[in-house]
Amino acid sequence: MPSVVGLLEQRELAARRRVDELREEADRVQAELVMAEREWKEWAIARSRVGEVLAPVDESEAPALTERTTPTAGQTEETSAAPRAAKPTSQVPMWREGLAWSVLSVDYQRILQALMDRHRLGQGPLTCQEMAALFGLDAVPAKVEALRSKAKRLVARGWLAEPQSGRFTLAQGVTGPGAGS
Repeated sequence: MPSVVGLLEQRELAARRRVDELREEADRVQAELVMAEREWKEWAIARSRVGEVLAPVDESEAPALTERTTPTAGQTEETSAAPRAAKPTSQVPMWREGLAWSVLSVDYQRILQALMDRHRLGQGPLTCQEMAALFGLDAVPAKVEALRSKAKRLVARGWLAEPQSGRFTLAQGVTGPGAGS
């Protein structure tokens, strides 16, 4: 007849093997998740870039897309000139280090600047009603909701944080309007 201690050791060994198998599976799933997230971010960046390229550009500000040059050996007759990046008004790219505020429309930049000023003065988060008053807008529901929608989009894209419901502040790492903001 097997001993009780022997039976317990067998069950403990089986449980430990199960834990080891699950840890290996979790590591595999975690690695797969990292790869899937990387691919997802790359597709989001690609979509954003295509959106910038396809967005309408003011003809008075846009340089010619192609220039005629005298071809030399190994050159084609048309040379692409780098077009200015279009700034779509409703698209907000995902924040990443080094991304300048200038990629955002003026309305979004204004929200970021107000929150930057609050941060610099050591003041807390802002509500959308406070933002409306700060921007000289009537604090009517339509104006406040428009600001809330923009602020929520900035939160979703990593530019802002919402530490409390309805109260917004700059996200960790977002520092200023220039590159590296």
